[in-house]
Amino acid sequence: MKINRTLFAVLAMLAATAGHAQQSDTLAKVKDSGFITIGARDTQAPFSYKPNGSGDPVGYTNDICLKVVDAVKKKLNLPNLQVRYVIMTSVTRIPLIQNGTADLDCASTTNTVARQKDVDFAPSHFVTGITAAVPKDSPIQTFADLKGKTVATVSGSTSVQLMRQHQRNEQFQVQEISGKDTADAFLLMTSGRAAAYVLDDVQLAALIANSANPNGYRLLKENLRTEPYGIMYRKNDPQFKQVVDETVAGLMKSGEIEKIYAKWFTQPIPPANSNLNFPVNDAIREVFRNPNNKGV
Repeated sequence: MKINRTLFAVLAMLAATAGHAQQSDTLAKVKDSGFITIGARDTQAPFSYKPNGSGDPVGYTNDICLKVVDAVKKKLNLPNLQVRYVIMTSVTRIPLIQNGTADLDCASTTNTVARQKDVDFAPSHFVTGITAAVPKDSPIQTFADLKGKTVATVSGSTSVQLMRQHQRNEQFQVQEISGKDTADAFLLMTSGRAAAYVLDDVQLAALIANSANPNGYRLLKENLRTEPYGIMYRKNDPQFKQVVDETVAGLMKSGEIEKIYAKWFTQPIPPANSNLNFPVNDAIREVFRNPNNKGV
């Protein structure tokens, strides 16, 4: 029987849940095991991705999480603490954090009030706008122009709910088609199966920049909403929360976060050495200046 990657992840998630209850003391868990597990993605450039399709993930959020790992090493006096990775999806990420399979979600997860009921978030490290990518020669200029069109989204992403809400508010319909991850949904648009792809602006920019035809697509100027990204970890874990939050806020207060940001957003990045040319904007600078974990 052929089992796809998402189904396999769900089965693993359920098995882990059955094997042990939710870990409420991450530091004790890490000290006992000798390793910490980062929940990552393989296609979410420049936040968490595998440039060549193999090896450990890299990226902006991954670099921030590795700073958290350094802080945990110091806190527990474990200089040889190992880092392990587990690849998660938009559907499995919260359950895999809750059941202890991963200790940190180090990708591009939007901090929402609804998700705060299930997990905690570190201070936001990025702010994005939800928009749509279309072929450069497409007549689509606004979301209203998507009426009756097929639109690609990512299963489990906030863009799905926002697109549906926009349809209700504006009283028009689109045909949704979902990809299992960001790269899969991008292929739905580039192959012509969808007229547009709704997602976070920076992720769309990264997909376009690393595509075979980076000049063949553009982003709409209209946004459905601006959203903060945050690193997720388990709730009711005050000691681990203190380490994570103080580390992330410290990077912002020291200015080190801007160096990490520049590495991934204003300089060439692998695999194609493309430059996203996505400098810090006012919204991002504000969360750097005043660290907080407010959800939308």
